[in-house]
Amino acid sequence: MTAASTAATRPLRPHPEEAARLAWVDVAKGLCIILVVMMHSTLGTGEALGGEGFLHDVVEFARPFRIPDFFLLSGLFLGRVIDRDWRLFADRRVVHFAYFYVLWVVIQSLFKAGSIVAGADGPADTLAAFGLHLAEALVVPYSTLWFVYLLAVFSVVTKLLHRRVPPAVLLVAAAALQILPTHGLPELLDEFCERYVYFLGGYLFAEWIFRFADRVREQVGLALAGLALWAALEAVFVFTPTGIESMPTLARLPVVSLGLGTVGALAIVAFAALMTRAGGPVTAALRACGERSIVIYLGFFLPMALTRTVIARFNGALPDFALNVGLASLVVTVAAVTVPLAFERLVRGTRFDVLFRRPAAFHIASAPAAPASPSHLRPGAVAPHEA
Repeated sequence: MTAASTAATRPLRPHPEEAARLAWVDVAKGLCIILVVMMHSTLGTGEALGGEGFLHDVVEFARPFRIPDFFLLSGLFLGRVIDRDWRLFADRRVVHFAYFYVLWVVIQSLFKAGSIVAGADGPADTLAAFGLHLAEALVVPYSTLWFVYLLAVFSVVTKLLHRRVPPAVLLVAAAALQILPTHGLPELLDEFCERYVYFLGGYLFAEWIFRFADRVREQVGLALAGLALWAALEAVFVFTPTGIESMPTLARLPVVSLGLGTVGALAIVAFAALMTRAGGPVTAALRACGERSIVIYLGFFLPMALTRTVIARFNGALPDFALNVGLASLVVTVAAVTVPLAFERLVRGTRFDVLFRRPAAFHIASAPAAPASPSHLRPGAVAPHEA
């Protein structure tokens, strides 16, 4: 979901010799965005229908690694711009995300305007309430768009610190922030402390992570055994209760949470590397979702809400229309993933493609020339690919 080019939906393609090596990034992003959409769809559908289904277990299993892996993947390609001048860096890593964040805050807010301005008396009060809401969204990440907001924050913080603080010290500090209890802090600070270590890890260990993916493809049997062991241990930690209200399972405990997030993120890297080696329609579908993960992330909220509302209203009301919570959650998830992709394809090349493509007017720097040959992804290197 990080994007450094003009088009959010038309990423720069790697050189042919790098394509197979980098394809797993899109596969991993595709899996992660589906898991994120599944989480929102499943929890909302369960609440609407008053129960839980089989997807609730999937959502809970993925909780420790779902967002950590997304941020790790987002940090992988920071090295291509972090040592550029601030103007280019801001264009790639701040203005880009700010454009989509502000645009989609307005879009989401218009759809939720009724609840936002509830209680306002008259047009003036209504406009004031809506304006105050938008102003607050500039400081407090709004709704599902908090991820886009934090990507810009993480990028700026890392550029400010990467030459001033030794990498080991920075990493230890980020890990300490993740471990410390921060739930009483403002939302932005809380999410920063909880997630920054994974983004930073993706940046600092980018070269190692790519070598790890290469080795996974070379040692399939060992990788499969490792994934099986990880899945078993993940299930134990996720579904073993602690009796502590604020940390209901072992997976929520400090230090354990950090470990599961890190190992789980690498497990998704390994899984994606194996999928790209195997190929097939499932891999192609995941990669397609990953290539346009920002499209899904920005646009899933409306089809998700509409599909959930229709199911909640008519489920069981018609003789041949009765879904249990698990199947209903699956239907909502599929709609929330596929409708944004179909809509983006429909508006591509029209005036409405500004919903997913940053116009030239919102650039503050032009893109540098692509490198003549592939380069390894290390901090400071320029890579012929974006995530």
